[in-house]
Parts: sequence; C-alpha cells; structure tokens
Amino acid sequence: MQPEKFYYDNKIVRNFGIATVVWGIIGMTVGLIAAIQLYHPAANMGNQYTTFGRIRPLHTNAVIFAFVGNAIFMGVYYSLQRLLKARMFSDVLSQIHFWGWQLIILSAVATLPLGITTSHEYAELEWPIDIAITIIWVVFGWNMFGTIFKRRERHLYVAIWFYIATFVTIAVLHIVNSFELPVSWFKSYMVYAGVQDALVQWWYGHNAVAFFLTTPYLGMMYYFLPKMANRPIYSYKLSILHFWALIFIYIWAGPHHLLYTTLPGWAQSLGVAFSIMLLAPSWGGMINGLLTLRGAWDKVRDDVVLKFMVVGLTAYGMATFEGPMLSLKQVNAIGHFTDWIIAHVHVGALGWNGFLTFAILYWLIPRIYKTELFSKKLAAFHFWIGTLGIIFYAVPMYWAGFTQGLMLKEFTAEGMLKYPNFLETTFRIIPMHIMRSIGGTLYLTGVIAMAYNLVRTALSGKLVANEAAQAMPLEPIQKSAADQETWHRVLERRPIQLMIAALLVILVGTFVELMPTLTISANIPTIASVKPYTPLELEGRDLYIREGCSNCHSQTIRPFRSETERYGEYSKAGEFVYDHPFLWGSKRTGPDLARIGGKYGNAWHYNHLMDPRLMSPGSIMPNYDWLISQNLDTSLTAAKIRAMQKLGVPYPADYDKQANSDLDKQAKEIAENLHADHIKVKSTKEIVAIIAYLQRLGTDIKANKTANK
Repeated sequence: MQPEKFYYDNKIVRNFGIATVVWGIIGMTVGLIAAIQLYHPAANMGNQYTTFGRIRPLHTNAVIFAFVGNAIFMGVYYSLQRLLKARMFSDVLSQIHFWGWQLIILSAVATLPLGITTSHEYAELEWPIDIAITIIWVVFGWNMFGTIFKRRERHLYVAIWFYIATFVTIAVLHIVNSFELPVSWFKSYMVYAGVQDALVQWWYGHNAVAFFLTTPYLGMMYYFLPKMANRPIYSYKLSILHFWALIFIYIWAGPHHLLYTTLPGWAQSLGVAFSIMLLAPSWGGMINGLLTLRGAWDKVRDDVVLKFMVVGLTAYGMATFEGPMLSLKQVNAIGHFTDWIIAHVHVGALGWNGFLTFAILYWLIPRIYKTELFSKKLAAFHFWIGTLGIIFYAVPMYWAGFTQGLMLKEFTAEGMLKYPNFLETTFRIIPMHIMRSIGGTLYLTGVIAMAYNLVRTALSGKLVANEAAQAMPLEPIQKSAADQETWHRVLERRPIQLMIAALLVILVGTFVELMPTLTISANIPTIASVKPYTPLELEGRDLYIREGCSNCHSQTIRPFRSETERYGEYSKAGEFVYDHPFLWGSKRTGPDLARIGGKYGNAWHYNHLMDPRLMSPGSIMPNYDWLISQNLDTSLTAAKIRAMQKLGVPYPADYDKQANSDLDKQAKEIAENLHADHIKVKSTKEIVAIIAYLQRLGTDIKANKTANK
C-alpha cells in the first residue's frame, strides 16, 4: 500500500493567528482604559459610550472570545490536521468559521458600547448574536468532526479529547444560558429570574472559564509542549485521569460564585465540595505538563518559547489552587466582591491563556513561513516585561482585595462599623489600582513587541499556504489486536462514542444542580409584599442595565453583620422573582444597592448621577449627565410588559394598553418632586426613570416583616 499525498491548510491557521494578535492588542487596550477609569473616571472623556460600565464587558468579550477564541482556533486547526494526518474537512467551512467569528466579534464591538446587553457575565450579547454564535459553533464542529472521520491516524490523541469535550460542552452551556424572550431586535429578557437566573448564569460563567479558557488550552498544551521540548508527554495514564476527572468535576463548581446568597444551601454546598475536588485533576494536568520537561531544563533556560510555557503552566497551577481556596466559605466571605477576585482571574488570563498563546505563536509562525524568528532577544524582552506586567498587576490587586475585604468587616471596640462609608475603602486602594494599570501597560507593551516581531518574521519568509504531507491510509484493524486493547484505547478510535461519553459526563452535574432549582417552585419561596416593577421602574431598570451599573454595584446583601449594619436587612430569595435578569453583580467597586430605595431623596440621586462628587467627594463613579438630556424611549414599553407577562410576571390582563399612561403619571410625580427642590427636569428624561428604579430597590419588604406564602 502506497502512502497518500495531501496538503495541510496553513492559510486558515495564519488567519486565526493574525486575528489573535490584533484582537489581543485591542482587547487589552480597552482593559487598560477601563482600569485607568477606576482611579481617574474622566478617562472616559465624558463620553457615554466609553464609561467603565459599558467597556468592561467589551474588554472581557474581546479578550475571551476574540483574543483567546481566535488563539484556540489557530491552535486547533494547526494541531488537528497533523494529529489526524489529514487536511481540514472543508476549506469553505474553514472560511465561514473564520469570517463568521470575526463578524460576531465586530457585532460585540458595535453593540456593547451602545449598552445593548443582556448583563449576563461573559454572555452579554443579545439574542440575534447568540443565534449567530450557535451557527458558527456548529460550523466549527462540523469541520472538526469531518476531519476526524477522514483521518489517517487510528487513535485520537489526548489533545483531541479535550477539543471534543470543549465543542460539546460549550454548545450545551451556550444554549441553556441563552434562553431569552426577545422584545425587539436589540432587547430581550432572560427566561429565568432571580435565584434561578443566578444559578444558570454562574453554572455557565464558571464553566465558560472551564471549557473555553481551560480545556482547549490543555489540549493545545498536550500537543505543542511535547513538540517544543521534543519529548513525549510524561504520562498517558495521567492524561486519561486528568481528562475524565476534570470534565466531570468542573461542571459542578459554578455555585461557589453564589456563596452566602439566597441560592439554596444544598446547591452552595455541592459547589464547594466539587470545587475542592477540582484541585486534583487540575494539578494533575499541570504536573503532566511540567514533568514532560524533566531532563530538559537546560533547554528551558535557553529557549524563550519553553519559558512562556513553564510560566503559563505555573500560572495555571496557581489559579487552580486559588479557585478551590476561594470556594471555602471562610475565605469567600472576605474575598468575594473584592479585587482579590480580579487578581485571581487575571493570573489565569494573563499567565495561563496569555503566555501559552504567545508560546504557540512564537513556535508556529516561523514554521508555517519556513523561516527563523526575527528576534529572539525581542521575544526574551517580551517574556520578561510580560512576567513583570503580571506581577505588577496581580500583587496590587491581591493587596487591594485583602484591604477592602478586611476593612469592610472591621468593627470598633464599641461594636460599631469602623469604616461605615464604603468610599473609605475606595480611597485606600487607589494606589493599588494605579500600580495595576502600570502592570497592564507593561504586559500590553510586550504584546505589541511580539506583534512587531511576528510581522518581521512573516516578512522574512513566505507562507506555505498548502504544506505537502503524506501518510498511509487507515487499514482495517485486526481482530486479534482489537482484543488486546483496553476499553479506553477502543474509545479513542471512536469519536462519536467519545463525544457522547463526554456529553453524559458533563450532563450529570448539570441536571443534579439545575433541575431542582429550575423546576421545583418550593425552592424559591415567594413574598406576598413583593410586586412587579411599574412601567417606569422597568424602563429605569433597563437603563441601569444599559449603563452597566451591575459591573460596579451588587444587589444582594449577605447575612453578615458587617453587611446588614451597612446596607440593611439581608436579601431574601422571594425578592428577586420578577428580576429578568438577576443583577446581583460580581464585584463591589461601589456599595451594594439592594436597599438604596428611600434612603436618599430624588434630588440626591439626580445630583449624584449628574456629578457623583457633589454628593460623595472623591467618588470614582463617572458623571451620567446624558441621562438628564436624553429622552426616555417608551416605544417598547407595552411590548416589554407583554414579554414580562409571558414570563409569568403578574401584571393585570391588558395592562400593556395602560402602561405608558401609568409611566407618564409616575414620571410627572418624580419631576414635580424635583421641582420642589429647585431642580427643573422634564418628566420625559431618562434620569427620571432611573431614579424611579433606584427608589424602588429594597422597599418591597421591611426588616422582620416578610410575609411568605
């Protein structure tokens, strides 16, 4: 039998590589601008489209789905072809995948600064874009499995297991988390509300980290690290344990983001237990990678690409140790809602995802251009300035998190809050935020240096768009050989069975955690005094979401004395039954707002939104003066009421027909109240609606007077 000749498609790898670098620079630049605004709010240049609340989700989407997403596809398209000894199944599907993904990213760039958002963290894009993501993800899977089916290599290497698990799990996560009821082309409401929505969101959010930022990168680590080191992976058996344990345990860990909230206690406990167990498979993968380099440390010392890999794997180990630690309730009580979480996330993002991406780019680009890297010294400069950038970023954020978490919990000897004003903690951590932006600048400088280095490398060579290769065609497996194979070796040559097995493994935790809370109403007791939002309050809530206020303010008070003394009665599950989506937040850059209603007058809120420093000297919140000049759009109010009715919110029958009339009446009452305080504003302005919403928050129940039914 003669070997078959074929050609690897390097052009699609090159395209995803270019997109990785371009979007990386853009996403990190947006992140740097956002970081500067946390100590210099005027950095938004007075523009409503560049405030922290609006560009923070742009930064996360650009880094996760544009930078990391394109890097995943670059690494998968390169390694998959070579592991399977086959060209990608379809050049047309490859092109549709590439351009479709870039258009999705551009749609995020266009919509998020405009405030078109669902507010679900890492899933802010509205429903038409969600559909586009689904289509492009199917195209990617079609192309991947088509290539697997026409392979010339019998067994599927460990990297491909991780690629398959990534594909099937992201599909499940995206579909379940995107259950939305459209109101218009640019507005929808999440199907689930309150506690249910929170559980679904953080089941998705944590596992987006697991199956988009982790499993595909582990697959690429298993392929590229042995290639870079010219050594086999340390342990085949460890890779099997690592894979199955990781995908089974990871899916359960999401509720550790919701400790001390109104999520049922059993779900919180499951999240904690599985988060602790997650340490074992996570470190198993790190150890398998690092021990692959045993006996090759001299090469690591001299090879900058391997340096990136070692620091990346170490950062992975640090982040996956810290995640289980932060899931411990005693630690979570201090760390949650603080900058500690920001440090934790960025050790993983900058160290694990960033450094592995850089290593792959430095290794891969010279090979597909058949040339040498333009400058090893410049690559070494990138490594050291990037490492310094991570240190200058993470250490101040850890310090800020510890400072804020401990200050907010401190009482005097007389039993009074030592720091009752939230701003006191803000003032203390501003120097750390300045250091953080310096670290971000150093890291971004390294990425720009890499981009220059890679461009010069490409210009010195020529892309081998179609790289010639040959391999023997697959022969039927001999029965005697099949009898000697272990069950896992058999599974490794059956991609559909492997995919089904991975799907079943991740669905176990999904069903156990989600189904009781989503389907058993008794798990979410209602409160008779909690009523639906008025039309004006509903419009104000949508403005709150548009401005990204939940990126800085939480709306859930945990049952700690420090929080009930500062904010009021702790939150109850029944308070959120009409919240589509939930708005509990994940970071307190400002104080919690769950009980802000009635605490201040309408005039205070007006002046605070116009210029926060008038009412809170030293505040880092930006001005929202455009709310005063912009008219409230009520053209969709009736449609929003009808959508809420479909979701089970008990508005009266045909209420949509009188919604705008009630809205006008309440708006005029607020405007008249402001006029009494010598503030002249028309009742048709956006600021009136957002004041109505803020004044409603937390007023449905009174301390110790809840009425459960």
